[in-house]
Amino acid sequence: MLRVLYEDNHLLALDKPAGLPMVGALPDVPTLVDAAKEHLRQKYEKPGNVFLGVTSRLDAAVSGVVLLARTSKAASRLMAQFRDRDVQKEYWAIVAGSPPQHGEYVDFLLKDDAAQRMRVVGQGTPAAKEARLAFRCLATFQGGALLEVCPTTGRKHQIRVQLAARGFPIWGDEKYGSQRPFARGIALHARRLVVEHPVRHTPLELVAPLPKYWPAICRQIEAGLSDNSP
Repeated sequence: MLRVLYEDNHLLALDKPAGLPMVGALPDVPTLVDAAKEHLRQKYEKPGNVFLGVTSRLDAAVSGVVLLARTSKAASRLMAQFRDRDVQKEYWAIVAGSPPQHGEYVDFLLKDDAAQRMRVVGQGTPAAKEARLAFRCLATFQGGALLEVCPTTGRKHQIRVQLAARGFPIWGDEKYGSQRPFARGIALHARRLVVEHPVRHTPLELVAPLPKYWPAICRQIEAGLSDNSP
C-alpha cells in the first residue's frame, strides 16, 4: 500500500517502507517509483508513461520521506535546492554504543566499488567527497541510543558510514559492522524534509512518522515531540 504524505500537480511525497528499492536495475523487481507511477496512472487515468523525477533518494533498507517531482520544471528546481543545500533533512537512527549528546562529524568518503560500500578516507584522497552531518542524542537505553541526525551533504551511505566509523553502527546495518538485528531493513528513518515548493515558493514540511515496528521508547519520544509542538 503506497503511503502518500503530500500530493499536488507538481509534487508527490511518499513514506517509503524499508526493503523497497527506489528504482530497479533488474526487470520484474518492485520499486517505489514504479508503484508511484501506477498510483498516478490509475488515479488520474493517464495512458502511457507517467513522468516522475526522483529528487531525493533513500537506500533500499531505509524508510521515510521521499520526494518526487511530477513535472520537469519542478524536478529541476528541487534538484537545485538539494545541490545548493537549501533543504532541511532530519533522520532518526538507533545506534550501538554510547555516542556524545551532540556533535558534528566531517569526513571524506570514497566509493569502494568492489565491496559495494563507502569508506572514510583522508582529506585530499582523489575522488573523495566531503560528508558533513550534525546530530543530537534523544535517548539512551540498553544496547544503544536514539539519534536525530541532520546531514548537510547528500553522499551515498553517508549517515551509515560516518556513524559506524566512530563505533556507532546503525542497528541492522551488517554492511557497516552492526551485530544487532532489526525488525525490517536498518534502524534509519528519514523522518522530516523541508523544501521550498518549486512553484508556490512557500516552505513545505514533510514528516513521515516512525514505523510501528520501531521500539516503543522511540515512538514515545516522537509522540512527546508532537505533543510539545506549537
